[in-house]
Amino acid sequence: MSDAFDIVIVGGGPGGYPAAIRAAQLGMRVACIERGERLGGTCLNVGCIPSKALLDATETYSLIRHGASGFGIRVPEVEFDLAGIMAHKERVVGGLAQGIDFLFRKHRITRVRGTGRIEAPDRVVVTPTEGGAPRTLTATRGVVIATGSDATPLPGIEVDEKRIVSSTGALSLPEVPRRLAIIGAGYIGLELGSVWRRLGAEVTVLEYLDRITPGLDAEIAEALQRVLEEQGFRFRLGTRVLGARRAGDDVRITVQPAQGDGAGAPEELAADVLLVAVGRRAFAEGLGLEALGVALDERRRVKVDARFQTSVPGVYAIGDVIAGPMLAHKAEEEGIALAEILAGQAGHVDYGTIPAVVYTWPEVASVGRTEEELKKDDVAYRVGRFPFSANARARSRRATDGMVKVLADAATDRVLGVHIIGPDAGTLIHEAVLAMTFGASAEDIGRTTHAHPTLPEALREAALAVDGRPMHL
Repeated sequence: MSDAFDIVIVGGGPGGYPAAIRAAQLGMRVACIERGERLGGTCLNVGCIPSKALLDATETYSLIRHGASGFGIRVPEVEFDLAGIMAHKERVVGGLAQGIDFLFRKHRITRVRGTGRIEAPDRVVVTPTEGGAPRTLTATRGVVIATGSDATPLPGIEVDEKRIVSSTGALSLPEVPRRLAIIGAGYIGLELGSVWRRLGAEVTVLEYLDRITPGLDAEIAEALQRVLEEQGFRFRLGTRVLGARRAGDDVRITVQPAQGDGAGAPEELAADVLLVAVGRRAFAEGLGLEALGVALDERRRVKVDARFQTSVPGVYAIGDVIAGPMLAHKAEEEGIALAEILAGQAGHVDYGTIPAVVYTWPEVASVGRTEEELKKDDVAYRVGRFPFSANARARSRRATDGMVKVLADAATDRVLGVHIIGPDAGTLIHEAVLAMTFGASAEDIGRTTHAHPTLPEALREAALAVDGRPMHL
């Protein structure tokens, strides 16, 4: 087998494998190096996909247990089988992993299992995962770094993935903890907290900031916090975690008010399981980047230009390992764009229209700028809001929590941001993404016919509300 390729990609996650597929579609010979047993990276194996499988399973359980009677459906006794829920998760992950394997075979992409080290701009040495002699791959058009990210550690806390866990451990707990403490009120902590809260855990979220989900529109974040508190979440905001330790079957967590060194005496909390969910960091260790001269920024992310090239010509980087939101679909778009650039085409990513979704219930989804960002930049804007409580389909589904919020330029009416909290928000947001991609105005959305009764009508109504004329409010 020849080890000469047009492109060699280090990393088979949501950035690397789409880059490989697109490059192969464009006629290039591609090798993809992945150290894990399965392709798909963190997202497929211990991130986006298994968490959604657990969220969907527990959401179904919660709906039957707490919501069925509202539809006139009586279910005398409902139980969950944790082993069965975990088996569902594994089936989902395994099936999708097999799908990627099929796509690699279909497009004749060479998969190399091992750890890659970039020895030169056109050469990667692979140490096989299961032992054996190193293998050298050469690339005529470029080497692509797509190694993703890993969980950010917290000083003073040692993760053992049993009682003190990262998101990886929280996906596979052997039993429902009676008390689950979570450090970090971002999307990872809230999603995994939702899984275990629905199954009966007492969930306490510890957050250094004075709000949850930093980066989301503040009005939407406040609405989410209220709904989660109604579901039984407990939030301790403005709380600094000083450390955590195992004490028998308990985890002892030392906390202190975050405002000022002397703001309050330390306090000790107890939990059965502690989830550390303070974010993720770029993973670029062991690639030989320093020796090669690849520049990193202050957060040890790989620096790239507008065409994803690093400081070393011929070496490129995409996904979580470079700056920008750590989202699987952002990495995928970058991988596709880079493959097209290397094929001589005009690959492009519109970073202003990358959506973000929090898969709690209700879901939260957003695209574009928040109201706080517009105020900070002195942008004149108008806002339209529409509650799901006034939407016919939401009422028929008994899913009336939340609203749609549209932000539009005060002078041109161009949509600047859309923020949704409510049923199927992660699906609804894509109409807004498409509208913003084509530079639509709020009136454009408002004058677009929406089928009735549907949830997307709420977006239309919010767009009409920008001009003060919603039809059903």
